[in-house]
Amino acid sequence: MDKTPTGGERYTKPAGEERGLNAFSADQWIQRSPTHRSEEGRDSRGFPMKLIIEPEHGVAPILSAIQSAKESIELTIFRSDRKDIETALASAASRGVKVTVLVAHANRGGEKLLRKLEIRFLQAGIIVARSADELIRYHDKVMIIDRRRLYVLSFNFTTLDMVRSRAFGLWTENPTLVQEAVKLFEADCRRIEYSPSRSSLIVSPANARKELGAFIKRAQKQLLIYDPRISDGAMTRLIQERIRQGVEVRIIGQATESRLKAQRLKGLRLHTRTMIRDGQQAFIGSQSLRAMELDRRREVGLVVRERQIVKCLAETNALVHELRPIAAQVKRTVKKVIAKAGDEVLHDEGMRDTVKKVVKRAVRDAVKEAAEEAEDSNRQST
Repeated sequence: MDKTPTGGERYTKPAGEERGLNAFSADQWIQRSPTHRSEEGRDSRGFPMKLIIEPEHGVAPILSAIQSAKESIELTIFRSDRKDIETALASAASRGVKVTVLVAHANRGGEKLLRKLEIRFLQAGIIVARSADELIRYHDKVMIIDRRRLYVLSFNFTTLDMVRSRAFGLWTENPTLVQEAVKLFEADCRRIEYSPSRSSLIVSPANARKELGAFIKRAQKQLLIYDPRISDGAMTRLIQERIRQGVEVRIIGQATESRLKAQRLKGLRLHTRTMIRDGQQAFIGSQSLRAMELDRRREVGLVVRERQIVKCLAETNALVHELRPIAAQVKRTVKKVIAKAGDEVLHDEGMRDTVKKVVKRAVRDAVKEAAEEAEDSNRQST
């Protein structure tokens, strides 16, 4: 085979060669996916927009999008270990959809896997391009369906990100944003300079520092932040200035500046970069407030003003803070009960497993009873 991953050539399957990849039904994945309040609305120009919340929504939105494609799929990949997504892309190519994948030239510890992925894509009839090495990383997560719908994600196509991590994504059918994303995708595939023309699409290093700095500066009452590691000096100073001006700042993640109080996310890995400002605007993207991700890597995010989506993001953030004292109380209660039961509970493996099951069942039943009581109370008041 004389095709190279960087050449962007389509692999032609020899006659009689078996693909070895099966088609799938996205409905099967939707049925398996956990339920979560799904916020969908329209932007100021009336174009539909929808929020994706991980791990609640799982892989279903991505599989459904790929299966819905009629003409083209264009996407970037930094990491991917989901065979179902790989199979879906191959299935799309087999039914005549033009599938183009821009694969990162490198990631931490996974370059060999990326090269193998490129070969599998080529063998499946998918057009493959590889990012340049001018930037340290090409870490953006973008997918464009039929040049009509744009997906901007904070998660990779991995089980770790989609099943075990808190992450968000957005899709929009705003043609201006779709066209801007196509412009960026084509520039990176052709390895030419990209010049942004829309401020709502946040692209590192092109306009991210300027636009995210302005986003923070405009906070008047509240700034809610998800960020695995805030370390950029200029961004840190902007946040501190907002605090001095009386703005309520809540950070879930980490911050290197000790004067910025940050709360770690319990129970889930954090893999989103999200800010919600004054309950009116939100940013979702792949870039942290770190100098490297703002200035030396390809990252992409989106600023939205759609009311229902912003509200849902704010409620998800608030829930973390509200559940913290509940979790602490449950932990204290469990420790007290175990202490009364004696040391044998801690040393006997079978007993430890039994205790874990009992605690899980008790918490589940308590939540169920509380929900039923609240529902009864609402019925009585109406």
